[in-house]
Amino acid sequence: WGRRGRRRRGSGGSSGGGRSRSSAPCHTSRTSGGGTASLRRRRRRARGGGGDGANRGIGYEAARQLATHGLHVVLTSRDAARGRDAAEQIRAAAGKPGVSVEWRQLDVTDAASVEGFATWVERTHGGVHVLVNNAGVNFNRGADNSVEFAEQVIETNYFGTKRMIEAMMPLMITSPHGGRIVNVSSRLGRVNGRRNRIGDPSLRERLLNDDHLSEELINEMVMKFLEQTKQDNWSSGNEWPQMYTDYSISKLAVNAYTRLLARRLLDRPEGQKIYINCFCPGWVKTAMTGWEGNISAEEGADTGVWLALVPQEQATIGKFFAERREISF
Repeated sequence: WGRRGRRRRGSGGSSGGGRSRSSAPCHTSRTSGGGTASLRRRRRRARGGGGDGANRGIGYEAARQLATHGLHVVLTSRDAARGRDAAEQIRAAAGKPGVSVEWRQLDVTDAASVEGFATWVERTHGGVHVLVNNAGVNFNRGADNSVEFAEQVIETNYFGTKRMIEAMMPLMITSPHGGRIVNVSSRLGRVNGRRNRIGDPSLRERLLNDDHLSEELINEMVMKFLEQTKQDNWSSGNEWPQMYTDYSISKLAVNAYTRLLARRLLDRPEGQKIYINCFCPGWVKTAMTGWEGNISAEEGADTGVWLALVPQEQATIGKFFAERREISF
């Protein structure tokens, strides 16, 4: 697609051994990094996208579905062998010609890796139409709630997502369809979740108030939590979510950052729109859940693929979805 003529790019915007995501739009695995870039021909126009975390689980399934819909998919992961195998499996499973998938190594926790990937995308493809941020880690399962690896969880799930968006947003190719950024998140990251929420009413109010929400506020929140984990006083006062605390805070930060960027992107003119949203795939049977989920990876990936492909006239911005329905932050 890049060889048929490059489109105008939109202006830039800022934007251990645990279980992690690493395969297409959404997924779970044991290492962070990886993603997918996809491209679709639509009335002779190429459409492309990128994502991170794509060699198995939800990410693999999302990459497969996007490729089956006719997009050129760049699937990324940290592990080269697994990434190449995943791309080959998608091509083989399609059972038809025209399914276009390639693999590229990527580690979202490494700024140089992200910068190198963005440079390669621009040089090779001219940009992307769709970015799916899927890479993520979670070291807890069942009744566990250790914060031993909190720094790695926050670095991968929040700062890794943020790093990818900042690098790839300047490469979003403008088109009538609009660019798409899809962030894989979780209901565990809701500000006012029934069983899992921020205990500080003042912080909840500021996070939900668009006039107060800022990148500084989000970063301040996660850094305060990390500092408390180092001092081993994070659990006093019920200030933080009580279930999978580090993972929940990382996803809360992703959700807040999604809303913040949506506000910045809202006034872009027609033909240069970028639609950013996040979604919860549900309790999926993947490595991250210890295969204890209640839905398949195919079902978990569905909402993310839908957000990437929904027609422009139905596209939304700055929303949180599950099972193709909008849910509250």
